[in-house]
Amino acid sequence: MSIPNLTSGDFTGLAADYSEGRPDYSQHVLSAILGLHERPVSQLDVVDVGAGTGIWTRMIASRRPRTIRAVEPNDDMRAQGIADSSQSDVNIEWMSGTGEQTGVESHSSDWVTMASSFHWVDFDVGTEEFARILRPGGWFTALWNPRVIDRNPLLVEIEDRLAELCPTLRRKSSGRSGTTIKLAERLEASPQFSSVVYTESHHVIQMSVERYITAWRSVNDVRAQLGEERFAKFLEFLHTRLENIKTIDATYLTRAWSARVA
Repeated sequence: MSIPNLTSGDFTGLAADYSEGRPDYSQHVLSAILGLHERPVSQLDVVDVGAGTGIWTRMIASRRPRTIRAVEPNDDMRAQGIADSSQSDVNIEWMSGTGEQTGVESHSSDWVTMASSFHWVDFDVGTEEFARILRPGGWFTALWNPRVIDRNPLLVEIEDRLAELCPTLRRKSSGRSGTTIKLAERLEASPQFSSVVYTESHHVIQMSVERYITAWRSVNDVRAQLGEERFAKFLEFLHTRLENIKTIDATYLTRAWSARVA
């Protein structure tokens, strides 16, 4: 599907690919962060901001919090998230909002999360907003799920081809660059938060080739920087290179920074 004039940060038209291709986060990291709270998960009111299609939202929902709301600014992503969450036996309330203006009531949440999305938010405005909606003692968590390609030579080869097509490519956030580099220090220095806790865990997801390529189709920053012509060449390379391969073992590293509201 051609998506002309795709701009950085705009996932319009990518929701279906995002839903089908993107991987889950580490269950171990989720368990560790839930352990930071002084109350059981059944007593927590949770808000997932920049929820996308709700991959992380539904992971939290599976742990049975008291309430969970998903805040997502993009209409396509939110609609896909609502559809994907329709089979959940936990009610997820979906809302339109941003990291800077969530639309959530003040002091109504125990845990605010942003999964693979905090790099799109103005840090100062966003942290002020999260502190506003959190109750005393509540936590904010920003997390990402970067791929670990050096464990699979095939994935290194694919990244090398991408670099050939776009030597100036700069990822908005791979979970290992940009926002994450000094995130702990910035959160500690913030007047809104303290007690930063870092958590990480590897996990392997066996993907069909179709799902693997679909995941690439959903990557906004790569697609926006390559443009449709070069991105089409990249997809053509993937189809040719993976023609005789049935599955791909993709290793991911969930990295999470949690901070307690001051």
